[in-house]
Amino acid sequence: MAGTVKKDGATWCYIVDLGKDANGKRRQKKKRGFKTKKEAQIALAEVVHELSKGTYVTPSKIKFKDYLLQWLEDKQTKVNAATLDTYAWLTKNHIIPALGEVELSNLTPMMLQQHYNHLTKNKVLCDENIRKVHILIKDALKKAERWGLVTKNVAAHVDAPKVYKKEVHVWDTNQVRTFLEVAKESPYYMIFLLTVTTGMRKGEILGLAWRYVNLEEGYLSIAQTLNQFGKIVPHPKTRAGFRSIDLPDEVIDALIKHKTKIEEQKRKAGSLYHDLDLVNCTPVGKPIDRSNLSRTFKSLIKKAGLPDIRFHDLRHTHATLLLKQNVHPKIVAERLGHADTRMTLDTYSHLLPSMQRETAKAFGKLLFGTT
Repeated sequence: MAGTVKKDGATWCYIVDLGKDANGKRRQKKKRGFKTKKEAQIALAEVVHELSKGTYVTPSKIKFKDYLLQWLEDKQTKVNAATLDTYAWLTKNHIIPALGEVELSNLTPMMLQQHYNHLTKNKVLCDENIRKVHILIKDALKKAERWGLVTKNVAAHVDAPKVYKKEVHVWDTNQVRTFLEVAKESPYYMIFLLTVTTGMRKGEILGLAWRYVNLEEGYLSIAQTLNQFGKIVPHPKTRAGFRSIDLPDEVIDALIKHKTKIEEQKRKAGSLYHDLDLVNCTPVGKPIDRSNLSRTFKSLIKKAGLPDIRFHDLRHTHATLLLKQNVHPKIVAERLGHADTRMTLDTYSHLLPSMQRETAKAFGKLLFGTT
């Protein structure tokens, strides 16, 4: 099985004899673009080895973008709507523009690594989403390898981008009260109140519908969310996401008043009202814009003179305040929609240094009768 390496303009190429086709015609495989003679020789040796084992796959000429779009279409029956929307967003905005024109068989680990470096260095995406890009590409190429479109999954030879855990910042009880007092006149007050008293995620609160709020019994159910693209998704991502959360009496009273306000807005808007049954919506019934909510939140923090935190930290604040009241971690995990208590404790234990001391004292009192 013969193969040669030779100069090809400014670069190097290899040519390998693939034998004869069904008609007796000689077949050759030529690949260009190697920067050095050694690179071309190594690539040639791999092809010759695969040919000798009978595992050689003729490289596909399909472009990466065309393959990814087909892969996305196939994924429609495998994942839920929210996950598919995320996959589509990452593919069309953060993979195809950089790598879409590359032929599927010409993708290399270095190309992928350089793309991840670009996304990280220029802060195009957060750490979690850069890792999602890698996971997506790896999964797509795994299928391409099974289908015989590529000889190997090059993404498997690239280290997954590291995700750095974000520091959690929370408010104490007095700071929460101060914020809610300042936010009372905001059109988003109910959003802030629900977040800090239930620990719901932003998408869960923005997607909350009145049909899932039981004012008589005093609880609400999480059955749909509003995703980052402004689309209502009919169910949470995980089984733990489906849950009911009991409400304080003060929040029930606030919801009753809020519902009256929504009904008044509905009457005023008339035929212009988009009735999506949302608890939190614009004066014409449309979903709340996430960026407007974030801007208002930051403005109110500044007005209240409080330490700056992220909106998501209101959820962390809820969990921390519960744990400081010695509420069992299992109950906290259920309210937050965590799959198990390990996630809850991993997230919040470092915020509760006094609990270890209190536990030690309580044990000493139980065992030795000390005070």
